[in-house]
Amino acid sequence: MFNKILIANRGEIAVRIIRACREMGIKTLAVYSEADREALHTRLADGAICIGPAKSKDSYLNITSLISAMEVADAEAVHPGYGFLAENAGFAEACEKCGIKFIGPASNTMRLMGNKVQAKRLAEDLKVPVLPWSNRGLSDEKEALEVSKKIGFPVLIKAASGGGGRGMKLVHTQASLASAFNTAKSEAVAAFGDGEVFIERFCELPRHIEIQVMADEHGNVIHLGERECSIQRRHQKILEECPSPAVDARLRHKMGESAVKLAKGIGYSNVGTVEYLVDKNKNFYFMEMNTRVQVEHPVTEMVTGVDLVKSQIRIALGDKLRLKQRNIMMKGHSIECRINAEDPKTFMPCPGRITELVIPGGLGVRVDSAIYCGYNVTPYYDNLLAKLIVHADTREEAVARMTRALEEFQIGGIKTNIPLHLRIMRDHDFIAGNTNIDFLSRFT
Repeated sequence: MFNKILIANRGEIAVRIIRACREMGIKTLAVYSEADREALHTRLADGAICIGPAKSKDSYLNITSLISAMEVADAEAVHPGYGFLAENAGFAEACEKCGIKFIGPASNTMRLMGNKVQAKRLAEDLKVPVLPWSNRGLSDEKEALEVSKKIGFPVLIKAASGGGGRGMKLVHTQASLASAFNTAKSEAVAAFGDGEVFIERFCELPRHIEIQVMADEHGNVIHLGERECSIQRRHQKILEECPSPAVDARLRHKMGESAVKLAKGIGYSNVGTVEYLVDKNKNFYFMEMNTRVQVEHPVTEMVTGVDLVKSQIRIALGDKLRLKQRNIMMKGHSIECRINAEDPKTFMPCPGRITELVIPGGLGVRVDSAIYCGYNVTPYYDNLLAKLIVHADTREEAVARMTRALEEFQIGGIKTNIPLHLRIMRDHDFIAGNTNIDFLSRFT
């Protein structure tokens, strides 16, 4: 067992990891920026070290400061959470060179899947379905036009590195291709420092469905079913559920087998997520693999009973998986709403001090958060305040439970997107399970 783990993150995921470690008898070391001096994760951990100023590049993204903190505090391992350096192969490699266990996949695997062009090639080689695409990164607009004519319009131009919709452009006609191609490249350089882009066929109004995989360092790989992640704004998820109302047992089996095949094929270890687009005919296509724990991991935990963070730590220790595929049973239905500090009408961030806080509770209600009454929400980081998760025997009951919990959730002093989530819960299409990645457009 590890004696001490440094948590290279902040907010609710840092608190989530601290709680898992405490239950396992592992000491934790928190890191914080000057803006996070009073953050909850610094209070709950066994120790805390300031690693720099408020800006992420000077603190949470400062690899040198993080490595130094681990060495000073004698931390044997680091958990990166999600975001920040969680999918940074350079950070994982630096940890490996210093003899610090990175709780996640090996740096070479992370690097392999971090580039979408390489990842799609690997998926094709392993017979995992992909949309028709350029089969390579594209250097200029002339090459892009030739590929687009072959694939057929409309097409999507996508950045090979990064995500979140940056460097992504939908193109309907030849006339608009050149401008979109150059804009996408420029955005990719600005956001990720890498201007490589590729083109794939546009899939009209698909669902975004992901498969949770778990793999040990001995070659054993299983999946834990799917999560429905179609409700998004600008490619940022705001609500997830497990299982998907659109996935039956047969499709779950096919998608799960595909995800396991991919993870085995690249020698993956630890937890990860294989993301797919699913069209109206229930054909599924590989998009990318996230080589970390996901924001939405709690819905899988609620339905399967598997603690994914503890599983990450056990895998990093070299343990074999405790479960076989036949042991994974999906019971009931779970929904997660991301509660953000933002104006529910304009989606503008809303930093400020929380003056009132009422956390919902009751049977089947879970809140993952790092906020408290008097907490100051800063403008420097992601505006996620809390994840409200419910579990019930059926989807209908889960929707009713989430509606009740959202009505109870009171956060004073700042604006939040709770009213938007309540509108979604009462929407006829959502209640019927009729969602796709364009669902939220009529709410904005």
